[in-house]
Amino acid sequence: MEILERIKKIIHNFTVKKIKIAIAESCTGGFVSHMITNISGASKVFERGIVCYSNQAKIDLVGVDPNIIEKYGAVSDVVVEQLAKNIRLNSKVDIGIGISGIAGPTGGTPEKPIGLVFIGFSTEIETYAHKYNFTADRITFKKLVLEKILEFLEQFLR
Repeated sequence: MEILERIKKIIHNFTVKKIKIAIAESCTGGFVSHMITNISGASKVFERGIVCYSNQAKIDLVGVDPNIIEKYGAVSDVVVEQLAKNIRLNSKVDIGIGISGIAGPTGGTPEKPIGLVFIGFSTEIETYAHKYNFTADRITFKKLVLEKILEFLEQFLR
């Protein structure tokens, strides 16, 4: 199914169930929020999207603990868990999503290579992160992150 059709179906299902989401994006730079808001009716589901590209933005806008960034780095499971949980709590929504990674083509290290991304999901029941490694150009990287988020949202209602 085409991406926009999948998003449309998610928005419809979440609207029916009165489920709201918010997203804190770093490496995707607002792409996920952009794609969701391309669908009419998204405002019934999508509360907010924050682009927190820099470490300071993660701290100031989403409340990530600076000590956590210092200890683990911005591209880590613990940071995206804080992004997801804090955006959910601050927005008073059902699902918070946090994203941080290295889209490339520069910026990678042996420990954190180009293509590494963590996606955090937070609900009232649990907060957790998934780690992925994508070998792709920047735009494809963002599309692959969106794909993983859509898979999560589709599974959420099952």
